[in-house]
Amino acid sequence: MKVCIGLSGGVDSSVAALLLKQQGYDVFAMFMQNWHDTEGTLHGDCEWEEDRFVAEMVARKIGIPFYFIDLSDQYRQRVVDYMFDEYSKGRTPNPDVLCNREIKFDAFLTAARRMGADMVATGHYCRKEVTTGPDGREIYHILAGNDSNKDQSYFLCQLTQEQLSAAMFPIGDIPKPEVRRIAAEADLPSAEKKDSQGICFVGKVDLPVFLQQKLKSVEGDVVEVYDAYYDGNEQYAFRRRIMDSIMEDGTPANLVTGYISEDRCVRSVPGNPEHEAGCDRAKSPFSLERVAALSDDELMELSERIRYDITFETETYRSGKHHIKKTRYKANPYGCIAGRHEGAQFYTIGQRKGLNIGGHAQSLFVIETDIEKNIIYVGEGHTHKGLSRSCVRIAPDEMHWIRRDLEMEVGEIRRYRVRIRYRQPLQDALLIRRENGLFILFDEPQRGITPGQFAVWYDRDEMIGSGVI
Repeated sequence: MKVCIGLSGGVDSSVAALLLKQQGYDVFAMFMQNWHDTEGTLHGDCEWEEDRFVAEMVARKIGIPFYFIDLSDQYRQRVVDYMFDEYSKGRTPNPDVLCNREIKFDAFLTAARRMGADMVATGHYCRKEVTTGPDGREIYHILAGNDSNKDQSYFLCQLTQEQLSAAMFPIGDIPKPEVRRIAAEADLPSAEKKDSQGICFVGKVDLPVFLQQKLKSVEGDVVEVYDAYYDGNEQYAFRRRIMDSIMEDGTPANLVTGYISEDRCVRSVPGNPEHEAGCDRAKSPFSLERVAALSDDELMELSERIRYDITFETETYRSGKHHIKKTRYKANPYGCIAGRHEGAQFYTIGQRKGLNIGGHAQSLFVIETDIEKNIIYVGEGHTHKGLSRSCVRIAPDEMHWIRRDLEMEVGEIRRYRVRIRYRQPLQDALLIRRENGLFILFDEPQRGITPGQFAVWYDRDEMIGSGVI
């Protein structure tokens, strides 16, 4: 079997190539150049050239053919342009997910097949299994990597059965330290190379500077929202009423999450067979009967972000010994104008860096952005009410089922484990399929849910599907 390894110059793809060669495959390496521009990047102008040089040395060391391919036009059109468009709408895309779907397992796969490859291999930390379905057809399963600190299955959440049929992940069952050890023992040139960071094939970037290539910088207000705003807010009252009504034990629902560290990725471990889909709880805290009774409109409203409408009036006053007339904003019990920003499209919900606003006991977090009015709304502390949500919606045309044989029917409710960003510990949730979309109702409220990101659902270790929030 002829296998093309996508050799990036990093240690993971290098060890993947070495293992394939040792296992007797007919292996050749191909290095992708997907980006030329350096505006907004935080490293040297020729970082990709260094990566190519290391990749070529690795291929020579292993003893496999090395080829170069320029896919920068496809990458710009299918990944970067999408990224700019999403940010312009106030959504936060994940370019790495798009890169895998549109480039590595599409454009790159096509090029590899033209060179005779049967399969394409990458250095992703995930696993693939194959079973036979009732109809005799093969079913491809993608599972979390064995190293829970490096599981990268999330980035492959948009792959199809056809793409998976041609994919190989040689290091998916190997812990990262062992990968480093194998590379050092084989004296591979990439053995000590640091892991890449930032946007796939672009590198680490100053995001506002990078986005300013196409999105204009326009100053606007940063509005801090006080807790009192939610006391009389109809949307929040509706959220409270609905969530309380569906609790199984009749206790008030928790609408605010505590701070959860996300510096470790938690992988489901098979345990009690009663734990449906590998969830931590054998039973949902919600009454399935009451959840099923919710109307489509109620679920839609429950999944909506809070809409903020705080107006500020000005007043004149005299200041100093010369009684100079000045203008200031009147005190408002619901919030204040806390600062200025350079463009609402450059910020994302849950963000705390880059606001440059002091004078607070706890960090300020972005809780909402209004692109039309160019306003950023912020709240103080991890437990601010505006930072938490319990329900999100995936639009019908944004649902993607890796396991097409497990696609939910309208009206069906299932229990899965879900993550809404890479390296987030898996969260227990109900998935509710309706005509107007797929709703994800989390057992515990989630912090910093961001439109444009991918929600991914798992049955134990297996990734079942995904969708754009």
